[in-house]
Amino acid sequence: MSFVTWIIIGFIVLIIGWVISAYNELVSLKNRTKEAWSGIDVQLKRRHNLIPNLVETVKGYAAHERGVFEKVTEARARALAAKTPAEAGEAERGLTGALKTLFAVAENYPTLRASENFQKLQGDLTDTENKIQAARRFYNGNVRDFNIKQEQFPYNLVAGLFGFKKAEFFEIEEEEEREAPKVKF
Repeated sequence: MSFVTWIIIGFIVLIIGWVISAYNELVSLKNRTKEAWSGIDVQLKRRHNLIPNLVETVKGYAAHERGVFEKVTEARARALAAKTPAEAGEAERGLTGALKTLFAVAENYPTLRASENFQKLQGDLTDTENKIQAARRFYNGNVRDFNIKQEQFPYNLVAGLFGFKKAEFFEIEEEEEREAPKVKF
């Protein structure tokens, strides 16, 4: 074989090696993103498991607030049924709103707020919310890295060739939290 043939073979081997390397890097980023989502999923399940106990505790003190309990239960059911990060974000936004209403009702009952069981559940829920936020930041960081890699040349060629899809971010903040506060004097 001639020298030119060896150069061409060497060039082809380099390209194939790079494609394999790029593919493996994209697979790694995809799997890290899935792993990060499982961290969010664990915390969301913990949150969903705390809610029935919280509702039952508040019911014991505020039995006539039936509409609030139904809204929380419905919002929890929607959150449990969510399949994608976008669906979960929307459902969790609704659940957060329903929980705010539940806690507003609890404010009207001093004996409930003083209840050790209620305080423990509220503390557990606050701890879980903090863990969800940390898991969300970790997940969204992995999604960002995965999506950026898919957009960068020449990785975008490999991503397109092997059918990699962009991952969805997980956002649960309410729209009003993103707006600047209005100050009136």
